Amino acid sequence: MKKRKDILDSNLHTLPPEEKIIALAGNPNVGKSTVFNSLTGLNQHTGNWPGKTVSNACGTYTYQGQIYTLVDLPGTYSLMAHSAEEEVARDFLCFHQPDAVIIVADATCLERNLNLVLQTLEICPRAVLCVNLLDEAAKKQITVDLPQLEKELGIPVVGTTARNHEGLEDVMAAVARLTQSSSPIPPMKITYPEPIETAITMLTSQIETHIQGLNSRWVALQLLGNNQALYEKIACLAGEDFYQDPTFAPLLTQATNYLTEKNISREQQKDMIATAYVQQGEKIYQKVVTIENDDYAKFDRKVDRLLTSKTWGIPMMLLLLGVIFWLTIVGANYPSQLLSKFFFTAETWLLAAANSSNLPLWFTDMFICGVFRTLGWVISVMLPPMAIFFPLFTLLEDLGYLPRLAFNLDKLFKSCHACGKQALTICMGFGCNATGVMGCRIIDSPRERLIAILTNSFAPCNGRFPTLIMLANMFFIATYQGWFGSILSAAIVTCFILLGLAMTFLVSKILSQTILKGMPSSFALELPPYRKPQVKQVIIRSLLDRTLFVLGRAVSVAAPAGLIIWLAANITIGEVTLLTHAANFLDPLARIMGLDGYILTAFILGFPANEIVFPIIIMSYLATGSLIEMDNLFQLKELLLAHGWTTTTALCTMLFSLIHFPCSTTCLTIKKETGSWKWTLLAMAIPTLCGILLCILANLILKMLLALG
Repeated sequence: MKKRKDILDSNLHTLPPEEKIIALAGNPNVGKSTVFNSLTGLNQHTGNWPGKTVSNACGTYTYQGQIYTLVDLPGTYSLMAHSAEEEVARDFLCFHQPDAVIIVADATCLERNLNLVLQTLEICPRAVLCVNLLDEAAKKQITVDLPQLEKELGIPVVGTTARNHEGLEDVMAAVARLTQSSSPIPPMKITYPEPIETAITMLTSQIETHIQGLNSRWVALQLLGNNQALYEKIACLAGEDFYQDPTFAPLLTQATNYLTEKNISREQQKDMIATAYVQQGEKIYQKVVTIENDDYAKFDRKVDRLLTSKTWGIPMMLLLLGVIFWLTIVGANYPSQLLSKFFFTAETWLLAAANSSNLPLWFTDMFICGVFRTLGWVISVMLPPMAIFFPLFTLLEDLGYLPRLAFNLDKLFKSCHACGKQALTICMGFGCNATGVMGCRIIDSPRERLIAILTNSFAPCNGRFPTLIMLANMFFIATYQGWFGSILSAAIVTCFILLGLAMTFLVSKILSQTILKGMPSSFALELPPYRKPQVKQVIIRSLLDRTLFVLGRAVSVAAPAGLIIWLAANITIGEVTLLTHAANFLDPLARIMGLDGYILTAFILGFPANEIVFPIIIMSYLATGSLIEMDNLFQLKELLLAHGWTTTTALCTMLFSLIHFPCSTTCLTIKKETGSWKWTLLAMAIPTLCGILLCILANLILKMLLALG
């Protein structure tokens, strides 16, 4: 069997005949991923579509001895290609020619879903409609007449509740019958307004002569609409001379002139085509759907009056974030301590083994006290908060709250000429800025996507939270203990989040008026119904897809970072270590910022992973030549005070920890997403400059207040 990674190649249709390719299409939030995961299980592969920053997933499923390769297309509302997701879904259905397509629709809002169903049928007539979420429809007293819907569409229709694995076997049985049939029943024909229908009829016979495998009516629509993006792709199937063919070129001109004579512009064509889909979908919906109680969304509307209101929407958002940070702070302490003890115990064993093996002292120090100890710090500090934060964040996503968060912040982003979807990428950045940068793919406009990427590091990632929490506890809430202290710590972290959000708005506004000028684009934002989260799947998905993925990338850079830190702390020039030379060089700038040279050096050496910044500061002050572990915050505070730290130093360190250059993992992700070192360097320079200016301003203000006091 051909490897799954080859599914994404342009040669997809050359797979062995015994392997069937099934596309999985559907709107966002209809349970398409649940259907895909339930069918394929662990037989999955993820990656990017060639030439696109749109993620994909492929998997295999065996039914009655037949191997089916399922290709999970990006969730999209339309195939009219207004975004990269729509373009990927459309091109796969058109030019990779899958054996069949499973269209997943939401039974609770079927009318909207039928728009995509009708568009898909016009491109790929071998289709099975999977009407999902029947359990939710039943709770809302919505009944879907599946046999009548099958009669109207002319394709197999199967009802499912994918989260409970109900009906999925029937879906694959329908797919098997469809792919094994040599001449399946053609689906319903989409009817367009008369001027367009006449123009289509002028072209279809000649298109059928030149192009095999594509619906001639659909091709005619694209040519009449002058869809330049598809011209070259269609020509690859029809031949380069297709548009100059003496039997076809005059017909295309004649059809185009006919529409012009009828005073129908290309924009009007698009509107008429879109209206045709909507109207036919509405007619079908009225025949097959019965709502016994039209007040089924009463609960959702009540909750939305609170969560999306002008008065309470943003306060409720801050409260939810505060609760998540509090749970992360409280929950991460104990497992962090356990992991720390484990790694330092393991280090003791490794040192004993190294000594008994008579390994050179420099080798032991470099790789055990340097590399291994750095890895231990990164994992023990980073893993517990991520293992708590990511599932909590995913629960909000599963509940349906995150689109409402974007709705609340949309006006603020629009005032900055940015996109409201940026709110979602900021939330992703709380876990990891690299994940937030990848999340910017959901923004359609290239200009607005760049703004979101350049400002994503203003959202403090999981690696910066420990420093913020630690300094808040030591210098601002040291007298408070227990649950009240943890709540106060979460409140302070939330205030820093607000500062990062304010800087995001400010910098987005500046960018949109300078190097990235433009007006904000419009976008359709669906507010899905509130749903009971699938806790088991949330935990598995957040741990595997997010926590371990981010941790793996951090660990991969922490190991070489540990080696560099050890070398800097142990190589001397004139009896002074490289670390001290660097600190002395940076000290003048650092003092203006309210820091010292060692703190600023630690941030630079912490470029591979933010988690190691504070350990480097401790190591520098103790001049141990390797990272060390402090037993408690009191010991750590005494060490900092002994080296000249004040409340001003702590505040400025927190500010620079909040806003400075992104880590190496994020920078590599920015380079991959933008394809440009220019934008990557700019993404590093902007937050660094902002962080320096904020620290200088805070230092001056605090010094003035102390002088006045």
